[in-house]
Amino acid sequence: MADQNQVQQWHVTEPYLDAHCQLGEGPYFEKGTQTLRFVDIKQKRLHTVSVTEGPDSLKTLQLDSPIGVTANIQGQDPQQKILVALKYGIALLDRKTGQYDYLTRIGGEPDRMRSNDGAVDPHGRFWLGTMNDFHVGEPQSEGSLYRFDLGKSKEEVESGLIIPNSLGWSPDGKTMYFTHTPENTIFAWDYNPEDGSLSNKRVHYKHKEKGHLDGFRVDKNGNIWHALYDGGSVIKISPAGQILGRIILPTNNITCVEFVGTELFITSAADEDSEEGTPSRKYGGGLFRVDVGTTGLDHTEFKLE
Repeated sequence: MADQNQVQQWHVTEPYLDAHCQLGEGPYFEKGTQTLRFVDIKQKRLHTVSVTEGPDSLKTLQLDSPIGVTANIQGQDPQQKILVALKYGIALLDRKTGQYDYLTRIGGEPDRMRSNDGAVDPHGRFWLGTMNDFHVGEPQSEGSLYRFDLGKSKEEVESGLIIPNSLGWSPDGKTMYFTHTPENTIFAWDYNPEDGSLSNKRVHYKHKEKGHLDGFRVDKNGNIWHALYDGGSVIKISPAGQILGRIILPTNNITCVEFVGTELFITSAADEDSEEGTPSRKYGGGLFRVDVGTTGLDHTEFKLE
């Protein structure tokens, strides 16, 4: 771990957008329209805000299913259709009507499971972690990590997971990172671009301080910017697994991050355990932003065919 005196710090005191999410997640920047979309898993909502017009431009699409994460689709206008991970699997969502059609369903007992976090790999495959749905109570080791090829083929890559979380790839595309929250660990594999297979599983970073590793993004230099749920912060982790920086936020439950140019947009969840009137209770579920002086890797679009 880096010397605390050498760790760069940023302080954020209030949200960019007071979104009041129960469980804000999955921020995704659409360069073409300069909009940021993000989800509220518990309230089954897809939010969109223009980063040029500001917070008042917020638009919300109400769904009838928990929505964990989204991705753009190659050859599709993302303002019309996007890929979404819903309760029973991955689907195509019509953003104008809110209607969706499942492409492939996840495994396990359907009523007990839901999609959580995921990402498109450098070659257009979609990876998705699944876990117990909220009504089950404390998550059990029934979750999996799946890889979807062309929206049809599905392979279970890991099983026996409790809360599978974010995925990302190194700038050279040769390493895949994956966070398993209960272990507070980022795992790394060697990634095969030909078939998406993984080898040489190892621990990249083990978090031993306050907070639980939740969502992350990788920057152009290979650093991982990782949200800490119940940690009130985002940490910057080097390719060598050392903490280089820390963003301090006014609410406890930080969930995920997304680069918009050199700014990092940060989602959060409600903090109903804190006392009324405290900043954490007041700003929980808000969307935050801070300029961190670097940029993230571009998203790859999902190859549907």
